[in-house]
Amino acid sequence: MSNNIILDKTYNFAIKIVKLSQYLVSEKKEYVLSKQILRSGTSVGANTEEAIGGFSKKDFIYKLNIAYKEARETKYWLRILKDTGYIESEEFEVLFDELEQILKILFTIIKKSKENGDG
Repeated sequence: MSNNIILDKTYNFAIKIVKLSQYLVSEKKEYVLSKQILRSGTSVGANTEEAIGGFSKKDFIYKLNIAYKEARETKYWLRILKDTGYIESEEFEVLFDELEQILKILFTIIKKSKENGDG
């Protein structure tokens, strides 16, 4: 744990997405959607990590905006996977709720950073 809530949440979410992707490939023999959700779902945390190491406030906000957009894309792929029967509603709800929390935190950080005139 890093003592940074958004870093911890996005990292833990990425772990769940990796496991979901592994399940989709090994159990469901689904390769295209599994790669899409793997890419977007892990990118949320990677871009958040990059934002923390940004060289400027503008860079910080830019990377968090990318993380936010990747999280929105991941919501789309999760809905597709549920509605096509690749994942059960229960698993969908857990991941979707976690992603909603991440989106709210990212949005708040971005908004407050912009309000402070830093980007």
